[in-house]
Amino acid sequence: MAVNTAQTKEAGRAPLPLTARHDNWWIKPLLTVIVLGGFVLYASWRAFVNSDYEWGPYLSPFYSPLLLININIFGWTISPALYILIFPLSFRLTCYYYRLAYYRAFFWDPPACAVREPYKRKRYTGERHFPFVLQNIHRFAFYAAVVFIFILAYDAIAAYFFSDGFHVGLGSLVLTANVVLLALYTFSCHSWRHLIGGRVDCYSCSVSSRTRFGMWKQVSFLNSRHSLYAWASLIAVAVSDFYIMLVASGAIQDVRFF
Repeated sequence: MAVNTAQTKEAGRAPLPLTARHDNWWIKPLLTVIVLGGFVLYASWRAFVNSDYEWGPYLSPFYSPLLLININIFGWTISPALYILIFPLSFRLTCYYYRLAYYRAFFWDPPACAVREPYKRKRYTGERHFPFVLQNIHRFAFYAAVVFIFILAYDAIAAYFFSDGFHVGLGSLVLTANVVLLALYTFSCHSWRHLIGGRVDCYSCSVSSRTRFGMWKQVSFLNSRHSLYAWASLIAVAVSDFYIMLVASGAIQDVRFF
């Protein structure tokens, strides 16, 4: 829908983005602001709280692995979650999909396909200058993310072994679902896809090349659903921590199925 910029300027307001689209294109960036922004606020709050993150065999993914580090600055103990979250967050925030999501939702750069930016750019530098040049650490952050998949897998298995034996609790299932969704998100990543199938000139020239091609096709199948796994795993991490917080604080009791 076109907007008369002259009338808008006369009214003392900045001109709105120009677009010929007639659909509700703004809904997707708005949902991104709500969900992603809400997660950032919740994760920040939980990281600084430094309590109610462990109950029985359950350990919040925000505090895994459990670090026995107590550094006090002016009487304030630095939460161990702050040492941990920097690694998975560096992977998630530099993810190719999340770049698209928050560039559109928070920076309106641009807000959506076929929607003009609300400001005029003096010059375009891409991701070559600070702070956006830090996006290039994504391929290295991937390795750290893989390590955390194994750590969280251990936590998920340990969540079935209580002090009185093997049991299946709701927390056990929540932590299992969390690591499965995180694994799908991590191994559907573009960086993993490139590691599997990149730098191969001929896929049919050797057994190893043909094997890599087969693996590349499977990873490409996952990659086509990368955005779904990105949001599902984000919600799963928050739900896992929230459930453990409720149980550890005594607000609710863990549901025991077996």
